[in-house]
Amino acid sequence: MNSFRIDRARVAPEVGATIRLALPLIAAQLAAIGSNVVDAVLAGHFSAHVLGAVAVGTSIWALAIVSGIGMMMAVPPSVSQLDGAGRRREVGAVFRQALWLAIGMGVLLWYGVRHAAPLISVIGVAPGLHHDVGEFLRAISWGAPALTCYFTLRGLSEGLSMTRPSMYFSLGGLAVLAPLGYVLMFGKFGLQPQGARGCGIATALVLWLETLAFAWYVAKHRNYRGLGLGERFDPPRLKRIGELVWIGLPMAITLLAEGGLFVAVALAISTLGENVVASHQVALNVASFFFMMPLGLAMAITVRVGNAVGRGDARGVRYAGFCGIGLTLGTQLISAGLMLSLPHLIASLYTRDTGVIALAAQLIVLAGLFQFSDGIQVASNGALRGLKDTRVPMAITLFAYWAVGMPVGWWLAFRENLGARGMWMGLIAGLSMAAALLFVRFWRSSGRLLARSRQAQAMGAAHEG
Repeated sequence: MNSFRIDRARVAPEVGATIRLALPLIAAQLAAIGSNVVDAVLAGHFSAHVLGAVAVGTSIWALAIVSGIGMMMAVPPSVSQLDGAGRRREVGAVFRQALWLAIGMGVLLWYGVRHAAPLISVIGVAPGLHHDVGEFLRAISWGAPALTCYFTLRGLSEGLSMTRPSMYFSLGGLAVLAPLGYVLMFGKFGLQPQGARGCGIATALVLWLETLAFAWYVAKHRNYRGLGLGERFDPPRLKRIGELVWIGLPMAITLLAEGGLFVAVALAISTLGENVVASHQVALNVASFFFMMPLGLAMAITVRVGNAVGRGDARGVRYAGFCGIGLTLGTQLISAGLMLSLPHLIASLYTRDTGVIALAAQLIVLAGLFQFSDGIQVASNGALRGLKDTRVPMAITLFAYWAVGMPVGWWLAFRENLGARGMWMGLIAGLSMAAALLFVRFWRSSGRLLARSRQAQAMGAAHEG
């Protein structure tokens, strides 16, 4: 069933198409990280108190972000399969229902972020920060509906194999955020200084500007004509929205499971002292930066696999998936090489504290060791999304991260007294388990698809005979 001869003539075009799709997506993801850096730098220059409030508020906001993004990740495979099948006129109906889902999800996230006070207490935030954290969250919550609508527009564009708009508007938003945040936080042009609240207002405003600009672009650009996007008003249709939720909800849970693992690791490490926490933050920032490359590739893989599914090209599904995974291993070879060979130099870019540099360098080496596992798991997950296979990957992720990664990390950190290194070894275990299981899942799923295609071809040939 899984016999698969490689046609070298198909590999180069597939690799080229994936790279062209992925490069703008990588840039867009780096811009997203850049917005966090801008917020942190502005808050840090305002005061240590505001920096702490923004850091805590951003952590809570991140839960809303991954929930919204995860749900709206149902859009790219839905659109790419229709595009691959030559059914572009049906994209408009899917898009309109996706907008209803985005609006509903955005309102839920708006309400949840505004009423996150109990979560602040559970986390154990210092009482002196509660007020400013609440102000930040209430301000940034107004950006939640824009966030979900923005990722619906991104999903539409990326599903049509047009990824440059995601880069344009993400970088544009980053360029606006810095001056706008500065004006609102520090109180320029006659405005009162807003501190943490100003940071939240600026981020929410930028999200709305990005969304409105993207919507205008989609409405006016010729590449989106013929899709029937605005040909009529459609009320919410529960069946179509339910289909999107069926695909998107497992992805949202998957992202929350992964994000929750890193939050839990950070909380566990926070009990080990300030230098350990600082070292963990340095290493995590480095790992997050390099993760943007495989993440952008995974988004491109989703589109390529979805296109092949829509065309009914079972072999194309395997080429799209495995070529994408191969490219991801290439990017991870670069990141792993840098982390393993230059850990102290990388750590020294963040701090001058020799103690922090020494431990951070050890953690960066461990991050280098899980680069291949991290790349394979995110790329395999991207390929499975292209097949609209999200529920089993969700179960795999929950098992790998919470039944393997977290218990192993906790045991090594606190039973074997390895501290932060033990928690990072747990990350290696969890990511490696996820990589193995998700890769096998795609191998088998695409193999079954190929076998069914060959069987149908054989039956057709027999019928003609």
